[in-house]
Amino acid sequence: MTKTILRALKGEVLPTPPIWMMRQAGRYLPEYRATREKAGDFLKLCYNPDLAAEVTLQPIRRYGFDAAILFADILLLPQALGPKLWFETGEGPRMETTTTPAQVANLKPTSDIHHTLSPIYETVSILSRALPPETTLIGFAGAPWTVATYMIAGKGSKDQAAAHALKASDRATFQALIDRITEATVEYLSAQIKAGAEVVKLFDSWAGSLKGQDFRDFSEAPTATIIAALKARHPTTPVIAFPREAGAGYIGFAHRTGADCVAIDNSVSPEWATANVQIDGCVQGNLAPQHMVTGGQALTAATRHVVKAFSNGPHIFNLGHGITPDANPDHVQLMIDTVRAM
Repeated sequence: MTKTILRALKGEVLPTPPIWMMRQAGRYLPEYRATREKAGDFLKLCYNPDLAAEVTLQPIRRYGFDAAILFADILLLPQALGPKLWFETGEGPRMETTTTPAQVANLKPTSDIHHTLSPIYETVSILSRALPPETTLIGFAGAPWTVATYMIAGKGSKDQAAAHALKASDRATFQALIDRITEATVEYLSAQIKAGAEVVKLFDSWAGSLKGQDFRDFSEAPTATIIAALKARHPTTPVIAFPREAGAGYIGFAHRTGADCVAIDNSVSPEWATANVQIDGCVQGNLAPQHMVTGGQALTAATRHVVKAFSNGPHIFNLGHGITPDANPDHVQLMIDTVRAM
């Protein structure tokens, strides 16, 4: 029988929605923390295929999610293009900046990224053999705008000010950087699919800070380009797009980009998403991650609310953003039990 997530992505309405969770392999799990300590640091964990596969499998063993998502990081791709990447303890990623025409021109050719990223493909290959037969394997990459914000600022930021400033002051250089990331993302995701990924997802975590034509030019357009290229090479592989906090930009996003499913954050209600997004096909989301911390009756009520709201169309149950490190693993189990009991 076709896996449940693949059925939902084809538009099938299922009696129980398939479930997985963004960042489901992560710091909220004690087994993850033990494996990361064994690896030495975060990047070493990402680039160790055996250990990266192990942490990907941990939430599958514990919870029986319907999908596993590759354990990696969106900044591995820009690192493969040349800029130095490191992680500061307690502060997150830091990256050598790319802000000038010369720096964009000096990025490595897209054909060279696979040498750096080959351990990621090996992780995918291990997982394709190790996962239970009913579990879907999801690969992923950051969408070009979100990746560019880190490359330009050298770190994450709440308002993506550095990227917006470059976009305003030197749009040609900014566009050239977006184009290079777009091209590399196609190759990266295609290699993941060849290694065994059954679905791929584009995370545009900072899409919400793009407005109007900028949203169309730098979130929608690169997503559409990537999906079209992937569909030309891998016509049967579904693509999930997540333009987080897109608001009204979610409306018609699937049609304009070719995405098989649109993941939505929890800043919009399930009822709004049903009326405006699910009418175009599969929707993924959108329980508030805070419920994984607080638990209790509010968690079960909110979970039932999401499932019921999306029950008349294709739906993959997920959070509206990634699970946080302070989440309680028992609350994850309660969420799953609630969905599957409906």
